[in-house]
Amino acid sequence: MAAHFIQFQDIKKQFGALEVLKGVNLSITQGQVTVVIGKSGTGKSVLLKHIVGLIHQDSGQLLIQGEPLDRLSKEKLRRFKNKTSYMFQDNALFDFLTVFDNIALPLKETSKIADAVLQQKVHARMTQLGIDGIDHKYPSELSGGMRKRVALARALVTDPEVILFDEPTTGLDPIRKKDVHTMIKAYQKQFGFTAVIVSHDIPHIFDLAQHIALLDDGIIIFEGSQQDLLRSETPEVQAFIQGKTSMEHE
Repeated sequence: MAAHFIQFQDIKKQFGALEVLKGVNLSITQGQVTVVIGKSGTGKSVLLKHIVGLIHQDSGQLLIQGEPLDRLSKEKLRRFKNKTSYMFQDNALFDFLTVFDNIALPLKETSKIADAVLQQKVHARMTQLGIDGIDHKYPSELSGGMRKRVALARALVTDPEVILFDEPTTGLDPIRKKDVHTMIKAYQKQFGFTAVIVSHDIPHIFDLAQHIALLDDGIIIFEGSQQDLLRSETPEVQAFIQGKTSMEHE
């Protein structure tokens, strides 16, 4: 496994007068679950979107296995993007497509695949996620928890090496949040993909995390394990942890 699969090196990003990322340094290890925590509006989603090229940095470098992303050959860039899935905060399901077609979409976009193989792959993921028999339903007919499962099935259907999760439990009740965390943990262990999750859902998200980064005021102020995070004496780290955990028990 590569020690540093994805690296942010002094990444800066500004939108107009708003400086969102002020020099982010972060290392993501292959085959691990890295969780980026931080207050809402601190740029966690902006950071995530750099990995798939939805946003480009103003300065600094984003390295993929040691090579700058913006200097990868067309073939290497195509392979990386084809092996990377993104689970958006709002699921980003298409209301005009059935559940089956939503899940099948990445396969149709990234490869020429026989219809029989496509059917098998989609139904295999649907069975694994407990959403059998809803092929012809539309997202508007599903509960929030079911839509999350459909979005996760779509993220998994291409057998990705990297899955990026943007606040995967937004809008769910505590029981459904736990269900989603359990699903992600189980499938990451089963398939071994590299997961990068941005969240402010602590302490529950810690059950997933093998590596934690805390983004605050545009920079990463902490990187390490859950134990290291809880032992940290950095005032900003403690303020965030204590603030979030106290809110959890109000």
